[in-house]
Amino acid sequence: MKKINLLQDLTYNLKKVAISVLFETDFTKEIRILFKQGQSMNKHQTPYPITVEIVKGEIDFGVADEIFHLETGDLVALDGDVPHDLNAKADSIVRLTLSKQDSVQRVKNVGI
Repeated sequence: MKKINLLQDLTYNLKKVAISVLFETDFTKEIRILFKQGQSMNKHQTPYPITVEIVKGEIDFGVADEIFHLETGDLVALDGDVPHDLNAKADSIVRLTLSKQDSVQRVKNVGI
């Protein structure tokens, strides 16, 4: 069993999103992304499906030239190879579930 609290040990970065690995399972990597209001992640994609949960805050989630306003409690699943971007409308905590085959470094390279 693995256990972590998404709301503990929060350290926001004033210059760029703060990305940390919560833990890995046999098939996923669980990532926490902390956004200060106004921070964003530019358009990017992964070859693997992902799940994004807004634990706290508000995120504009761009997919296929459409923007979806996500709020605390919203959960979305996205197929692989779909370009998307994120823009924080408020300080936010986002949980990202990656495929085990995906790279955490790829996610960190997107954070600006």
